[in-house]
Amino acid sequence: MKKRTIQDASLVAVVLITTVALIWVVLPFYGGVLWAVILAILFSPLHDRLEHVLGGRRNLAALLSVLACIFIVVIPATLILGALARQATSVYQSVSSQEPDLAAVMDQVRGAMPSFVLDALSAMNLGSFEEIQSRLVSFVGQAAQFIASRAMVIGQGAAQFSIGLGVMLYVLFFLFRDGRGLVGSISAASPLSAPHTRHIMQKFVDVVKATVTGNVIIATIQGTIGGVTFWLVGIEAALLCGVIMGVLSLLPAVGAFLVWLPFAVYYLITGAYLKGIVIMAVGVLVISTIDNLLRPPLVGRRSSLPDYVVLVSTLGGISQMGMNGFVVGPLIAAFFIAVWSLFRDEQ
Repeated sequence: MKKRTIQDASLVAVVLITTVALIWVVLPFYGGVLWAVILAILFSPLHDRLEHVLGGRRNLAALLSVLACIFIVVIPATLILGALARQATSVYQSVSSQEPDLAAVMDQVRGAMPSFVLDALSAMNLGSFEEIQSRLVSFVGQAAQFIASRAMVIGQGAAQFSIGLGVMLYVLFFLFRDGRGLVGSISAASPLSAPHTRHIMQKFVDVVKATVTGNVIIATIQGTIGGVTFWLVGIEAALLCGVIMGVLSLLPAVGAFLVWLPFAVYYLITGAYLKGIVIMAVGVLVISTIDNLLRPPLVGRRSSLPDYVVLVSTLGGISQMGMNGFVVGPLIAAFFIAVWSLFRDEQ
């Protein structure tokens, strides 16, 4: 009995050590593996349909599914990232050369403000208008520098991005082809009971679909509408602003209004009433209502996460892992809630 216990403990130790070692080896390309799993889940209905139409030819069905992912996701995302990097660099260069002169813009805003607004600013103990102007100019400069540095990182990491993309597509092919067998193997090897394993795996699928399919579609629509509106009114950094609106739309209680509202207020204050009214109308009547209209049918209750948990886990995930964190953060939070729910039910 004692010998059997030692053997079991040794086996568990070996499994843990080899698992940690594999994670350590794969860690530089975890993003490629992560998005391969995500795309395999999202495009699984298409792959199942192709495999059925092709009479069970798994290799051909997997190849066609990967090509569909390339044309629907990879190529558009690569083009947008390239254009975003160029526009972010242009904005940074423009701000660095003081074109437009932010101080002059602030003076123009101050001259257009009614006296009661200036009195209210003074009453709020925010400091003099010159101090507020200095802070805003400094903030805009720092923000532009940060955006440009991120853009340069994207350019410098082109080789690593290409390798990660290759890893993602390679893994994706085998996930399409052998996905069912892999899921069965994981279920069989899981130390949890079959119902618990199914519950956790279903939670993983639900959170991926709710986070990526629902939230990203909503954010893409909001960012696109905002970017097109900015382009129509003549804002040069329309793409950059649209992407920022889309990213902010991923966060509950934050939203795209943090971008379009300041622009609308600025144009209204400086006398460009038509531009201000157009941005304000689109922001209030279109962008702000899309979330309420599309979130219930696209996301529903699949993630079963409160908004405050989604907000904190998303922000924490992004701060720790970059843009991959907007999926990983809520996923970890969902696993935490699912595991503790199972533990509570067992007790």
